[in-house]
Amino acid sequence: MTEGSPSARRVLVAITGASGAVYGWRLLQVLRQVPDVESHLVVSPSGWTTLRHELDLGPEALQPMVHRLHDAGDLGAGPASGSFRCHGMVIAPCSMRTLGAVAHGLADNLVTRAADVMLKERRRLVLMARETPLHLGHLRNMTTVTEMGGIICPPMPAFYLRPQRIEDLVDASIARVMDLLDLPHQLSDRWSGLRQSV
Repeated sequence: MTEGSPSARRVLVAITGASGAVYGWRLLQVLRQVPDVESHLVVSPSGWTTLRHELDLGPEALQPMVHRLHDAGDLGAGPASGSFRCHGMVIAPCSMRTLGAVAHGLADNLVTRAADVMLKERRRLVLMARETPLHLGHLRNMTTVTEMGGIICPPMPAFYLRPQRIEDLVDASIARVMDLLDLPHQLSDRWSGLRQSV
C-alpha cells in the first residue's frame, strides 16, 4: 500500500514526553499489522527523550514502522491541515503539558496542531493521558478536551484478564485504543461474563 492510497485509513500516532513510551511503540506495531492502515507518526522532543530512556529507541527504529515520520516542529506538514484526511489520532502517551495545550488550543507544534485539527474536523482523537495523582487543573483539562469531542483513555489495564507479563498489561490498553478507532485486533480476550459454578 502506498502513502495516500484511496483505500487506506490514515492513523496519526503522537508520542509525547510522559512515561509510557511503550504504548506508542506497541500501537505502531499493532497498526502495522492492519492491512488498510496508513500510519503516520510525530514525536515531541520530550517524547524522543523518553523513547531513548525507557526503550533505547530513536528515529532509526521508528522510521521503518510508519508510512511517514513527521518532524514535531514542521507546522507545514500534512497533519497540520484539515484537508489531510485522517481516520483518527492517538497521543500515546499524552503528557499533561500536551493535554493542557490541546485543551486550550495552543497549536504550537505538530502534535498539538494536529490534535486541534482533529477536534475542529470532528474526527476521532484519543489521548492516553499519563500522570498520577491528578490535580484539579489536569482534571479540568480532561473535561475540556472531552467537551470538545476528544476521548481521554488513560492506560488502565483490566486485571480481571489475569495478565502474566508487562506486555499483557500494555496490550490490554492498546486493545481499548484499537476498539476506539474501530480497527480490528487480536490483542486480548473479550469479557464474556463470569462463569458461575453450579
